[in-house]
Amino acid sequence: MKNALIIFTRNPELGKCKTRLAQTLGDVSALHIYKYLLQHTANVAKTVKSDRYVFYSETINPNDIWSGDYFSKKQQKGEDLGERMHHAFNELLDSGYEKVIIIGSDLLDLNAAIIEQAFSELEANDVVIGPAVDGGYYLLGMKTLHPELFKNKAWGTETVRRDTLKNLQNSKVFLLKELNDIDTFEDMKHYDQLKQFYTTND
Repeated sequence: MKNALIIFTRNPELGKCKTRLAQTLGDVSALHIYKYLLQHTANVAKTVKSDRYVFYSETINPNDIWSGDYFSKKQQKGEDLGERMHHAFNELLDSGYEKVIIIGSDLLDLNAAIIEQAFSELEANDVVIGPAVDGGYYLLGMKTLHPELFKNKAWGTETVRRDTLKNLQNSKVFLLKELNDIDTFEDMKHYDQLKQFYTTND
């Protein structure tokens, strides 16, 4: 298999994930929502025709939703998100993969067809980006390492995609359809399947 899919995940711990959601709904609801999003991401990724790697933020969990039947497990390395992504891409491209794609784990709108399209578009393009509504991106794919994409970015802000595209002015880039990732209560309000996690006082 010459394609590799990277999923970046935070270890789901109370008070340490979906902190912006927690400001509205509380830590317990935020954790339940994050676990729901992780399960959705795992279900989607299982069906993608590629090798699959889960990179954990803190510690590798041998017994969780990321079954060893489908996923290889690795540890994120680096001080910020850019360094961590750089290391993950570099490791897999160095190990012989021809196309490597990374996705986040907080999109209910993400499906296998979008990821398969990204791998397909890498045939004729240098980089594929899945733009997020908030100005970032939910997917990044490449065939050779572009180290500049992981440096000098204000991670988690609305400038990330714009600054990434500036780095790629001399490359052939394909943009997938824009999707909404779930970071705040505003992001999740129109998803009926998440209403079960609302606290009683909302």
